[in-house]
Parts: sequence; C-alpha cells; structure tokens
Amino acid sequence: MPDTPATAALPSVQDRLRAAQPCLWTNAGRVPQVPPQLSVGTALVGMDDMQAAVARFGRFAGLLAELFPELQASGGVIESPLVPAPTLARALGLGAEEGALWVKCDHLLPVAGSIKARGGIHEVLEFAETLALEHGLVSPGSDYRALAQPAARALLGRYQVAVGSTGNLGLSIGVAASRLGFRAAVHMSADAKEWKKERLRRRGVEVVEHAGDYEQAVAAGRTQAASDPFCHFVDDERSLSLLQGYSAAAPALQRQLAAAGITVDATHPLFVYLPCGVGGAPAGITFGLRQVLGPHVHCFFAEPVQSPCFLAQMLAGPHDHPSVYDWGLTNQTEADGLAVPRASLLAASLMHPLLSGIFTVQDATLFQHLAWAHDTEGLRIEPSAAAGFSGPAMLTGTLAGRAWLRAQGLEAHLPRATHLAWTTGGLFVPEAEYDLFLQRGRAQPQAASA
Repeated sequence: MPDTPATAALPSVQDRLRAAQPCLWTNAGRVPQVPPQLSVGTALVGMDDMQAAVARFGRFAGLLAELFPELQASGGVIESPLVPAPTLARALGLGAEEGALWVKCDHLLPVAGSIKARGGIHEVLEFAETLALEHGLVSPGSDYRALAQPAARALLGRYQVAVGSTGNLGLSIGVAASRLGFRAAVHMSADAKEWKKERLRRRGVEVVEHAGDYEQAVAAGRTQAASDPFCHFVDDERSLSLLQGYSAAAPALQRQLAAAGITVDATHPLFVYLPCGVGGAPAGITFGLRQVLGPHVHCFFAEPVQSPCFLAQMLAGPHDHPSVYDWGLTNQTEADGLAVPRASLLAASLMHPLLSGIFTVQDATLFQHLAWAHDTEGLRIEPSAAAGFSGPAMLTGTLAGRAWLRAQGLEAHLPRATHLAWTTGGLFVPEAEYDLFLQRGRAQPQAASA
C-alpha cells in the first residue's frame, strides 16, 4: 500500500521490505549523463554494444521470417506495439494533471510471447552466428537464410542450447533454438507454470524439472552444461548477450515515441516501469533507453513484495550478494517470472548509475491491475506483466514519490509527462488459466491498490 498520512509510520524502505509491504526506493547514485563506457562485471559496455545487437537482429531478419510464419508480415522484425491507455490511467487514479499513460506491449511479442523474446533469441542468434562463421556457412554480408539449409542444420544439431528458467526465458530460448536446429533443454524450477513446460515439450524441447527455486534450477543447468563442450548455457545471471538483446528495444521505442508525437526532454519526462525478476531484461532495456534518451527517461523496476531481489541487492554493500530469504521473505508469488531470490550481479553493477528506483507490489494488486488492463483496454497479460501498473501511483500518490519528484525538479512537469508501463508476458497463457486470473483480479477489493 502506498504511503498515506495514516500509513507513513514505517521509517525506512528496509522496514517495509522486511515486512513485505509495498515500498519505493529511489537511487541517489543515478547520474544524469551516461558515460561512454559502463562497467558490467569485468567488461565495459556502451552504445556500440546496443547497436551490435540491433545489427545482428537485422542480419537474421530474413531467416527469422522464413522460420517463423508469425514474422513474415514484419519481415523478420520482432517488435511490439506502443499503445495509449487513457481508460486504464483513470482506473489507476492517474489524472491528466499527472501525465499520460502508455503501454509497451511486450506481452504481444511474436515467437515467445514475452519480453524474453529479445534477449533470449538474441543470444541464440549470436551463438548460431559464431558457429556458422567459424564453419564457413555464412560470411559477413551474406544471406543468413543459408542457415535454414540441411548443411547448417546438421552442424547446429550437434550442439545443445540450455537455460535455467521459471518459464518465459525458457520459452524464448527453447523455441528459437529448436527452430534453428539446435537441441534445446530448459531447466525449470518447481514454481514454473505447467502449461509453459507442456508448450516447450510440444516444440521438442527437453524440460528438466528441479525441486528447488529459480536459483537452484539455474545452478543445476550451469553445472550440467559445464561438462559438455557441445552445450551452450544461456546464463540469465551472467550473460552480456542477453543484456545486449534486451537493449535493442530502445531504438525501436525511440522511433515509436516519435511516431506517436511523444516528446522526451527536460519539460516532458518519461517514466518507465519495468517488471523485474533476476534483472537482466529490465537492466538491458534501461541501459538502452538511457543511451538513446539521456537524462530525461527515468526507469523504475517493479518487484513482488516477497521477491524483491533487485531491491535487496541495491541496498547491499558492493561485495554482498543477498537473498530475499535473508530478509525473512518467502520468494512466493503468483508472478512466476519474478520469483527470484537473488539478483544478477551483472545487471546490478550496470544499474547503479542508470536506474531511478525500485518499487514493490502485492500479488493482490497484480491481479487487480491485470483485470483492469483487460476490462479497460483489452490487454491480455499474465500477473507478472501487471507489476509496472503500480508505478504511476507510487510516484504521484506517495510521500516518497512526491519527495523524489520535487527533489528532481519534475513535479511541475507532470502534466506533460509520459508514464510507460512495460508488459512482459501473457500471449500464450491458456484460456482457462487466464479466466482464473480475471476472476481473482475482479474479486479484489478496491483497497488492494490504494
């Protein structure tokens, strides 16, 4: 529940975090101007890395259009629409004097049906490209549709692509890898949805189930892959390629904002709300947006109150790697893609100078906002994809949010602001399961989001 005079007694973000109560943390370490190079673990990244990912997607567009019928109309481009959501804004309590609400609909991304389509598919493409160049199947500037030919598929079929996932990254990796001809394996945690496992199996992907949580599934997959020289493990906690792939969303969004007549500058701030699990996807997008839109885009991560692993990491010291269990939290949430106990250190190191803040949200609010998104704008999303819709109220309707806006000199510019909620998944949720989501959301009392 956001701050009100009656609920502002808890003195700190740490107290709210420990009590599993919604809270807002803002980043005092954010820098207005992005340095040309940023440290990510032991590597340095910059604008060139984002542009390299965009270029790689371009090289593979013809092949993707050939392999995936759903990409034929777009010429192999994997992109989602940007849509206004004025009716949902009113339901969320966002008045015109506080800005306009838009939705970046990554729940509609083709092939994988989630935000993971960008990062996951990018890493699969990069691995395929590396092998193809090494074996002379393609050359710089050649037509990558050659990788659909028997010789290329025979080569790629010798290799396995593996990943640890609660669901959506596994779908992205598994579907893309198997369609390219790789053997594919997804290590899935106990809290992964059964329908996601079945969808992978129908695509010929091996599903390896683990009794523990996301972190344990990733560790098991990583260990197994290390013993196989023909296995490439997509490491959601440590992969620069995933971050690059996610960052490729930024130039596309910049074009969509321009086409919609949305200005982003000192008097027209853009607030972006991104659901966060281990952190790779929102960190990659934030990295890209800060590169192309500069200081006037403010990115906030959204996490469940029982799984705020990124917030726990940002509150920790530089050499600590805490778990949500260390805070007495359960890591239990219906937002399965966000049920992560420990954040990616790679993503956290990148976010220290770039991120504006993090807020947490209760599961009851996720379901309520899922239902509102459906009933007002016809958006069909899964619970984790609803996390960002709490962002506008956290900024404009809480003591902490208003204090931050004033400190940043942004309060006076709210009437010209754009609030952008980034959805993450939902396209392939079975009808019966989605109906249950709606029923649960519609049954929530109005106070769930107050």
